[in-house]
Amino acid sequence: MGRIAGPVIRWYRPSVASLRQVRQELIDDVRLTGMAFCRDYSAAADAWLTGLFDQASDGHHRGLALLAVGGYGRSELCPYSDLDVVLVHRDRRDVSAVADRLWYPIWDEGIALDHSVRSQRDVLEAAAADLRVALGLLDARTVCGDAHVGETVVRETAEQWQRQRPARLGQLGDQVAERHASAGDVAFLLEPDLKESHGGLRDAGALRAVMLAFPDLADYVDATAVNDAEQALTRIRIELHRRAGRELNRLLLQEQDEIAAALTAGDADRLMTEVAHAGRTIAWEADDAWRRCRVQLSGLERSGPWWSARGRSRDRHHHTGVLTPAEGSHRRGTGILDGEVVLLDDAAVTDDPELGLRLALTAAEHNLPISRSALNLLGRKAPAPSAPWPASTRALFVDLLAAGPPAIAAIEALEQRGLFSRYLPEWSDVRNKPQRNAYHRFTVDRHLLEATALAAGLTGRVSRPDLLLVGTLLHDIGKGRPGDHTDVGVRIVPGIAARMGFPPDDVAVLTSLVRLHLLLPDMATRRDLSDPATTERVAGEVGSRPTLDLLAAMVEADSQATGPSAWGSWKAGLLRELVDRTTLVLEGRRPPAPTTWLTEEHRVMMATVREHGQPALALDDPTLSVIAPDRPGLLSAVAGVLALHGLDVRAASVDGEDGIAVEIFTVEPARGRWPSMVGLAEDVSGVLAGSLRLEERLAERARTYRSDLQAVPPHLVATRVAIDNGASEHATVVEVRAADVIGQLHRITGALFSCEVDVVSAHVSTFGPAVVDAFYVRGPDGGKISDRASLSRIEQAIVAAVATVAGPAGVVVD
Repeated sequence: MGRIAGPVIRWYRPSVASLRQVRQELIDDVRLTGMAFCRDYSAAADAWLTGLFDQASDGHHRGLALLAVGGYGRSELCPYSDLDVVLVHRDRRDVSAVADRLWYPIWDEGIALDHSVRSQRDVLEAAAADLRVALGLLDARTVCGDAHVGETVVRETAEQWQRQRPARLGQLGDQVAERHASAGDVAFLLEPDLKESHGGLRDAGALRAVMLAFPDLADYVDATAVNDAEQALTRIRIELHRRAGRELNRLLLQEQDEIAAALTAGDADRLMTEVAHAGRTIAWEADDAWRRCRVQLSGLERSGPWWSARGRSRDRHHHTGVLTPAEGSHRRGTGILDGEVVLLDDAAVTDDPELGLRLALTAAEHNLPISRSALNLLGRKAPAPSAPWPASTRALFVDLLAAGPPAIAAIEALEQRGLFSRYLPEWSDVRNKPQRNAYHRFTVDRHLLEATALAAGLTGRVSRPDLLLVGTLLHDIGKGRPGDHTDVGVRIVPGIAARMGFPPDDVAVLTSLVRLHLLLPDMATRRDLSDPATTERVAGEVGSRPTLDLLAAMVEADSQATGPSAWGSWKAGLLRELVDRTTLVLEGRRPPAPTTWLTEEHRVMMATVREHGQPALALDDPTLSVIAPDRPGLLSAVAGVLALHGLDVRAASVDGEDGIAVEIFTVEPARGRWPSMVGLAEDVSGVLAGSLRLEERLAERARTYRSDLQAVPPHLVATRVAIDNGASEHATVVEVRAADVIGQLHRITGALFSCEVDVVSAHVSTFGPAVVDAFYVRGPDGGKISDRASLSRIEQAIVAAVATVAGPAGVVVD
């Protein structure tokens, strides 16, 4: 992979006194972006350091050279990158004095410096002992001084890298794997690290190192694509530095809109689509190069880098070993050679629209990569399937989805050459589509593949595995086009399903799965499951037991693929209860009538509270019972204390008798540790007695843990209040969407108390930076609240209470 071609460089004379001043001028020139900035800044640094070097050495350069290494060596300095240099000498006794005269002006300038002083022999020894040193020297160049000394070191370190490649590449591979595990993927993260994440700039550097070790790999790497991707990420990284005024490589959510505007990239969605594409390109090329590198290394352990190839396939170039045709007519035209899935010579590339599916299915079943030659050939010549698909095409498509997690890599390999979109043209609309919230961890296309792979493990629960797999693959396909994604999906899925050859009844089921894919989680987490209206509504929407089973399995797979905040034992239990109760309704049976949840233990505690007048608490993970003398605003006060002690409330129910309230909370410790029950009880007593300054304490906790909040600032999450009098026979449901900040439940319930309504139960869900709380409330007369004035007052009170923390409503983050 060659050096990146740059624009015309504006050279700065050595007489320029301040590199810091020049850097600021370049930063202030907002028209100067991307590699143009890097080249100009690197040229300015070269000129400035040359002047310093001349002064420090009194013009005596013989046996002394200044090398730029790493990014500076590639002339790719970003605004706040370190000057990474090595002062190399050959038998210069005055080198320490020269180094001091060189380094101190740089430090005085306030420019970050990574430096070392080494003899020629020391450089080679350091490179042999330290992988980081070796990698930096692979990009080294001579800035000034004795060119022979500099170029000798550059050449000898490259030769040493070649000689030591088995050990060095093993170390580098381990380092790369560790970095990927800790830094995630550029393509999928809400806030990727453009340098360290998988598919980032560090991977592009590692790819160069692998290719220097094995030059033959250049035949397989698309250097132009990697170069373009690297330039795209560098361009964005420069703007991050420019806006932050410091080195910053993590593309923070709050910076994305401004960076998109600065780069005239449209909106942040388009910017993040570009980031995802660049990250995927680098990851795709680098991962394949690493796999081939391992094959090469294993070859070195045998008899050389390549041993004689046998077998007949379209992928004979540089292949080794024996070709094994895949077995079965449904694998026709494919085989396995050297750990890759390849096309056989007799594969009907131009005439067989199913060949791509068979190639991917063989790869998924054997958990092997698809050869680049096969993908390139199919990308150029493979036809799209006819519409409607024949049964054999649909069967292959479903078999591929049923392969589970290995199908993800196979499908993404197809799509690298646009092959999956030939079967499903709508896929191109969701490819690399970002989901800019902390709730989702993947782009839309990757989320759909991850969810489908998880659904493959749930097919035993349903009567139609094919509908589960295809429905899961399509449930968010509407996100690729403007409008509500469910509505869009309902419009386009019937055409997709018909094109796939599904009969009308199956088309209707698939459309229902898309239309209802949010029904179960919404009802399970935001509604009272013991209320008959809840199960009757779900049963009416679903219509049949088979569809309910399909939805339940799809929701589980969808939630698990979404992210850690979307699935857990609490949500799983609620969904299971909702499905069980709805199943009874669909079978014509009545779910068990709700009974009081006051246990004998509760009644004993109520008697104690009645006698002594002090609140009592009992914890039975995850249920926390608070029994206290009833009083207005009790729920709000207790919710505030729970937030103060780091407990997230998932649900709350209220009951009581004879002036004693029993509040049951389903809670989770926000920071993984349960608080002291003694301290919790003392603060509940304190807030009820009026001695605990709750609002001040909550504000203090919010300041203390501000760094732990979601990436989206509270004022960017719009507050929404929806009131539903049809969701329950006995109560009004008030649903509130607001920022997920400390004490939010306390504020909202306080607002409801100020409106003189009685909260019967609360159901809390967290979606990244937002919470959606549903409250079952009754008016002063114990019934539903129906008059418009009271409903308007409730809405205004909640919005005002939330605004005290979140500020004015802003951009909605869905």
